[in-house]
Amino acid sequence: MRINRPVLLTAIGLVMAVATVLTSGAIARKTASPESEIRAVLDAQAAAWNAGKLEDFMKGYWRSPELTFFSGGRKLSGWDATLERYRKTYQAEGREMGRLAFSDLDITPLGRDGAVVRGRWELTMSDGKKPGGLYTLVFRRFGDGWKIIHDHTSSNQ
Repeated sequence: MRINRPVLLTAIGLVMAVATVLTSGAIARKTASPESEIRAVLDAQAAAWNAGKLEDFMKGYWRSPELTFFSGGRKLSGWDATLERYRKTYQAEGREMGRLAFSDLDITPLGRDGAVVRGRWELTMSDGKKPGGLYTLVFRRFGDGWKIIHDHTSSNQ
């Protein structure tokens, strides 16, 4: 059997190139820390909020009826109920979303696939008022990334 040397070398080169791409992607995924990945989720949420895109903001939450959201002495269960609360509070007639900023982040990993995040939120409204408060989030890593599975938010008011 005669081996065509140029074809063999090309095939080996392609296999090595694919292996390099796959390996570098795996290394990149492994080197991204949970903290940086969670910060990216929160940054994306703030950007979506500030663009007035509530549905995109909600991509940071676990889309499940088991999502919990505690605020103002109320307990909500489910992604849909959480979205509706945000709509009524910030997008209803006569309401505004303001400009959202997160600060004082403290991210504590809980094993490989969980984390607790504590921080401050602040909205800057068109009238200059700045409502804000504290939050505690529980994040869980899913196949499609980190998601908030529990949100406990309090207000300075």
